[in-house]
Amino acid sequence: MLLAINSERDYNEAMAQIEVILVKGSANMTEAEMAELQRLSLLAEQYEDVHYPMPVEPATLPEMIRLRMFQENMKQKDAAQTLGISETRLSEVLAGKRRVNMDLAKRLHERLRIRAEFILKAA
Repeated sequence: MLLAINSERDYNEAMAQIEVILVKGSANMTEAEMAELQRLSLLAEQYEDVHYPMPVEPATLPEMIRLRMFQENMKQKDAAQTLGISETRLSEVLAGKRRVNMDLAKRLHERLRIRAEFILKAA
């Protein structure tokens, strides 16, 4: 019985044990198996939090725009066209030299799928 996950080997062993239990399906699990599944899942989650951290959301609007450009494999020229603005204006926004107006904020939300709440907080 694993008491802690301290290595990749331990992690893989825990994941294999979790899979064996899950294959049974929740309707066919005993109370002991459910408890073991919960315990192993918690250990695996703790290990993953340290060794496989989830990406943190960018803190600024220019960082978020750059992230979306990267995710969509867009160059600055492509992003400017998508947003219906000049490359110069986008460059100024990305450099923090120009603030986003309401019209551009709407386009960032609609065309690059940046959350409206994020835009409002970061603008």
